[in-house]
This record gives sequence, structure tokens and C-alpha cells, in this order.
Amino acid sequence: MGHRIFLAGASGAIGRRLVPQLAAAGHEVTATTRQAAKAEDLGALGADPVVVDVFDANGLRAAVLAAKPEIVIHQLTDLPAGLDPSKMAEATARNAHIRDEGTRNLVEAAKVVGARRLIAQSIAWAYAPGPEPHAETDALDGGAEGGRAVSVGGVIALERHVLGASPITGIVLRYGHLYGPGTGVEVAADPAVHVDAAAYAALLAVERGAQGAFNVAEPNGHITTDKAVRELGWHAGFRLAG
Repeated sequence: MGHRIFLAGASGAIGRRLVPQLAAAGHEVTATTRQAAKAEDLGALGADPVVVDVFDANGLRAAVLAAKPEIVIHQLTDLPAGLDPSKMAEATARNAHIRDEGTRNLVEAAKVVGARRLIAQSIAWAYAPGPEPHAETDALDGGAEGGRAVSVGGVIALERHVLGASPITGIVLRYGHLYGPGTGVEVAADPAVHVDAAAYAALLAVERGAQGAFNVAEPNGHITTDKAVRELGWHAGFRLAG
């Protein structure tokens, strides 16, 4: 049975690969972008596009109330195309801002509308130093320094907002480094995950998985992915046709 889904950050790398998967599964998707120029593309993929800025709490709340979603998916990021190294320092701060304030605004809107499930994008390389491979129960690197402290701090804030959003069931997908269409990357360092398989994990989490975090990456020596395989039915080899 299809669900009403509010997909925040639909014009990002994962979002663009997720919209057609959700539509094909029979879900009714309201998809957000901050740029009006991208709205038409989202409509062509099978979504009902909405132009809204996640930092505009009132505008976001109005958009969520209009969509009446049962499930909210958070794929919001603010990163440069191809992860351009010359722009990453500034982008890291912006991305951490989205993960904190943006996630908080999205959680509050989801609560107002009575959504029952919230699925959010996180990262799989924020664990504190220690024995590998890391499982989801391992601590995140709250003692990080420099630019890593900014990035990990944003991740910790995001996961706290999502997993503390009771009575909403919060699902955190800790993705490996993305590669594939729309990412600007053809080969990623471990832990890595193809963008189609990353989107597939979000699709599966619509129906499956208890509250908590899931590592989502191809087999590697840094993190375990057994939980996502077992509880979500995820597999790293998924690719969109065509």
C-alpha cells in the first residue's frame, strides 16, 4: 500500500535517485527543493514538487501540513558539486547547519502533522577511533577536532533530533561515501556506497526497520552492514534500471 511521503532535499544526489523508486512503489511523494529551476525536473521524476527553504520554519511547516505525510524523509545537504576541495571548508559549516537547525525544523513540522516515521541521511565515517569494523552501537567521534569536529558535530545533532523525535519512529541511515550518477565521483574511498543503493535503503526504511541507526555501505573493513541487510533487506548491488 502506498504512503504519503514528504521528501526534503529531493534535488540532491540521493533524492533524485530516490524519487523514481518511491513513485514506482506506489507512494505519493511531495518533494522539496530550494531552487525553483529544479522543481520541473522533480515533477518529471514522479513527484509533486514544492519550493521551500528548510531554514524557513514557518514555510516548511506550511508545506508539510499541506502534504499531510505519513512518512518524512530527510536527504538535505549543502555540498558543492563533485565535493570540490576548494569549497569544502565553507560547505562543511553550511552542511552542519542544515544537519542541526534544518533537521530540528523538519522534526518539528513532522510532529505537527502527526507523521509516524522519519528517515534521515547521516554518514558512516563519524565513528570515534577504536577497533574496526564499527557497528551502529559504537560511539560517534564527539572528541574530534578542526573541520572534522564541525562535520561530526552536525551529525551528532542530526541524529539526536531524529532519534529523539518520539512518538515518531526515527531511522538514521549512515551512508558510506557516495559514488555514481549525480555525485561527481566514479570511485569512492571505503566505506563506499553507490547512490542508487543508498536511495534504495531509504525506500526500504519506509516499511522496515525499528528505530535506530543503520550502516549503509558496500562490504569493507571499517563498518559492519549486517544490520541493514538483516533488518531492512538491503543489498549493496541495487541499481536503477537504465
